[in-house]
Amino acid sequence: MTSLIQKTLGSSESRRWLRLIIIIGMLFVTLVIARTGPQISMLAVVAALPIMAVGAYLIVRYPPLGFLLIIFVSTVFKIDVPPIGMVATIVLLLTGLWVVDMVVRQREINLVKSPTMTPLIMFTAVVILSFIVGQLPWFSISQVPIDNQVGGVAIFIISFAAFILVAHQVRDIRWLKWMVYLFMGLAAPAVFIGMRFLPGWQQLNQLLLHPKTTGGSLFWLWLASLTFSQALFNKKLAMKWRVALVGVLLGYLYLALGRNRAWTSGWAPTFVALFVILWVARPKWAMPLTMIGTAVVILLFQPIYNSVFIGDNEYSAMTRLEAWRIVGQIIKVNPILGLGPGNYYNYTLLFPILGWYVEFNSHNNYVDIVAQTGILGLICFIWFVIVTWQLGWRLRNQMPKDGFAQAFVYAALGGLAGSVAAGMLGDWVLPFVYNIGIFGLRASIYTWIFLGGLVALDQMRRAGLPLD
Repeated sequence: MTSLIQKTLGSSESRRWLRLIIIIGMLFVTLVIARTGPQISMLAVVAALPIMAVGAYLIVRYPPLGFLLIIFVSTVFKIDVPPIGMVATIVLLLTGLWVVDMVVRQREINLVKSPTMTPLIMFTAVVILSFIVGQLPWFSISQVPIDNQVGGVAIFIISFAAFILVAHQVRDIRWLKWMVYLFMGLAAPAVFIGMRFLPGWQQLNQLLLHPKTTGGSLFWLWLASLTFSQALFNKKLAMKWRVALVGVLLGYLYLALGRNRAWTSGWAPTFVALFVILWVARPKWAMPLTMIGTAVVILLFQPIYNSVFIGDNEYSAMTRLEAWRIVGQIIKVNPILGLGPGNYYNYTLLFPILGWYVEFNSHNNYVDIVAQTGILGLICFIWFVIVTWQLGWRLRNQMPKDGFAQAFVYAALGGLAGSVAAGMLGDWVLPFVYNIGIFGLRASIYTWIFLGGLVALDQMRRAGLPLD
């Protein structure tokens, strides 16, 4: 029976029918989403159906187009649809297409040989187990609603899926270039709009930028990392574009250290990334700059401290430390697998924070990971970070010198370090369902797709494909 099914599904005629069914299915899902989304007119969606049909066909034919769509939608597309948002919906659809392709055409589940796959698979298993044990009554108060628990699971799964999809489906350096250049081209205006130099900047902000994207730490982290690395180290890029990227980077630095200096998550992870990129790519430059920077911090510590701890930053730091202490007490009931996605949020009502009985979250990715998926989840995440760093560290000297690929590896290593730092300041890398939420994938998705590009580069290198 199995061989008969495979033979039937494997025929070219059946594959054409399957492709048609998938396209119709994607359009149906789009219509359902549009029907439930108050921001979208059903008439507009129906009028756009021919374009959607062509787009669906192209994505089925050329899967990496889906990543360009994710970048476009997450960066400038203002419409979000319930219940999980545009980015999450697209990632799930792309994942479904990929799985169907493996089952129908390839007739096997075939993962690339990369050390990054195992920790993500293990982490997925841990998340599912944590969701199951999270149904147990750990405290005398109900868990969060089941739909929010599922949403918490989805944030983990969708993030991992985005990384795995890029790792498996990008097999031409041109796709990776288009992903990077499209992101920088679409994200760069956010810098100049934020500086408020452009006439009509408020209207431009409302028209072009989504608050869940530009309000995400990782959006700025990857914009700065990629522009810095491509401008300085991609000597095969035309000088006019390198100068333009330097302009974007300087604009970001002006914005981060000026108008937005109170937002630590907006600049601290990026400075970690730039520091790491410089040390990885040009240690001879990094040494004197680090010494100068250290001296400046020591000599001007008090003014720097006063300029950073403005607004509610000092109070925020105090409440976060107290929140971590309380969540640590909650975790003790099941430290191995945690309390399940989202559940600890309800349990915080039983523990007063600074004398108040309120629901709160930790604003820290690592505390969140342990609270939701236990020590096993944190081990998987750290494991993933280590092997991804090792991969990038090895690739930095295996790429064509002074070209796009080598500059991308430098940026990915810096972006990884910056993402790890961002996780200390908020749930930026794996958004918490009751804080940044699943719509926050608009910004966090950049870490997962660009780190997936490291694996894609490694697979291209192994296959002997052009890397420049």
